[in-house]
Amino acid sequence: MVEVKFHDIGEGMTEGEIVSYLVKVGDAVKVDQPLVEMQTDKMVAEIPSPTAGVIKTLNYTEGTTITIGSVLLEIDDGKEEPQPLNSEKEVSAAVMTMEKKEINADSPKDKQPPKRIIAAPHTRRIARENNVNIEEVVGSGPAGRVTDDDIFRFIREREGNVEPTKLEEAESIPVIEESKTIVGDTIPFTGIRKQIAMKMTESLSTIPHVTHFDEADLSNLLAFRQELKETGTNISVVAFFLKALVITLKEFPLFNAQLDEENQVIRLLKDYHIGLATNTEKGLLVPVLREVDKKSIHEIHDEMKTLTKKAQEQKLSAAEMKGGTFTISNVGPLGGIAATPIINHPQTSIIAFHKTKKMPVVMENDEIAIRSIMTMSLSFDHRIIDGADSVMFTNRFIELIEQPKKLLLYLR
Repeated sequence: MVEVKFHDIGEGMTEGEIVSYLVKVGDAVKVDQPLVEMQTDKMVAEIPSPTAGVIKTLNYTEGTTITIGSVLLEIDDGKEEPQPLNSEKEVSAAVMTMEKKEINADSPKDKQPPKRIIAAPHTRRIARENNVNIEEVVGSGPAGRVTDDDIFRFIREREGNVEPTKLEEAESIPVIEESKTIVGDTIPFTGIRKQIAMKMTESLSTIPHVTHFDEADLSNLLAFRQELKETGTNISVVAFFLKALVITLKEFPLFNAQLDEENQVIRLLKDYHIGLATNTEKGLLVPVLREVDKKSIHEIHDEMKTLTKKAQEQKLSAAEMKGGTFTISNVGPLGGIAATPIINHPQTSIIAFHKTKKMPVVMENDEIAIRSIMTMSLSFDHRIIDGADSVMFTNRFIELIEQPKKLLLYLR
C-alpha cells in the first residue's frame, strides 16, 4: 500500500486546499497520472501518482484545508505487505506505538493545539508583538488554523480579563430565527477565490493604503505603435508601460522595496520582477515577469504574452508566480476610469491602468485638440512612501510614455 502525501509544491507554503479529486476509489491509475488538484496561496497544482495501482482510500473531502505531510489517499500497488514482526524487540516497539496511538485517541482533541501551527503571517506578527507563544494557542479556524481572534482571546485569558469582545457580545444577542429555506444559488468560497480573499485581507490589515490618481496622454504612444505595426512589428501598449515603469522604479527605489518590520529596515530591492495581475476564469492570478530592467521592449512584449496565456490556461508553475517586487493591473480593456488597487503584500505599491478615451484637451498653445487620455491609479504603502513621492513617481512615468520613442534608447 502506497500513501500519497501532500508535499511542499511552493516555497514556504505550509498548507493547501483540496480543490478536486481526479480519481475515485477503485480506479486503476498509472505512474504520474494526476490524482488531485491542490490550491495553495499562489496556484492550483496537480499531485501525480508515484506508482501504478488501484485507489483504495480518499482520506479527505473536497474543499478541506490540509497541512504539508497529510496523507491524501492510498494506492494498492499490488506488492506484498511487510512480513510479520519476528523479533521480540520489534513486537515490543509495535506494542508501544499502538499504546501511544490509543492514548492520543482517548485524549480530547479540543484541549490540545495542533502539532503543526497554521497561521497567517499577520497573525504570527500579532502573537510576537504581544509575547504570545503561538504553539500554546488553540486554533478555531479550518484544520486548526490560529486566527487573530484566537490570539486576542488567549491574551485576555492570560491577563485574567474575561470581558467579551464586541464581536462576542454581538454573537450572544438572540436573534429571530428566519426561514431555513435558502433562496438563490450558491458559489463555493474555495480555491483561488478563497486564497485571493486571504491575501487581500492580509494586505489591507497590514498596509495603510493611499491611492494617487493621475492621467496620461497616450496619443503619441498609440501613433508610434501604429507606425511599428505598419512595418510588421506589433508591440503592445503594456510593454511600453513596463519599460517606462522599470526606469521610473530605478529613480524612485521606495516603490520597489519591502518593509522589514522585524529588523526595522526598508529593503531597497535590486531586482525588478513585475507582477502582471491577470484575470482568468478561475480568478485573479499574478505571474511574474522577471528582470524587466534587462529586457528590450520586444522581449518584454513576448514574455508578457507567454505568461498571460499560461495564466489563462492554468499552466503557471510555482516559480512563475513568486518573487514579484512591483505589480501592475491593466483593466483598461474592461472599462472603468478609476479604482483603488490593493497592494500585493509584502510589496510597497501597485499601479492600475484604466480606460483610455478620446477627449478635448487644451494644448500649450491654447489650441484645443482631441487626444487619447488614460487614467491611472497608484496605491502605495504610506508607512514608507509619502504623497509627494507618488506624484513625482507618476509624473516621471507619464513623461516617459508621452515620449515613447525615447524609450528605445533604453535597450536594457
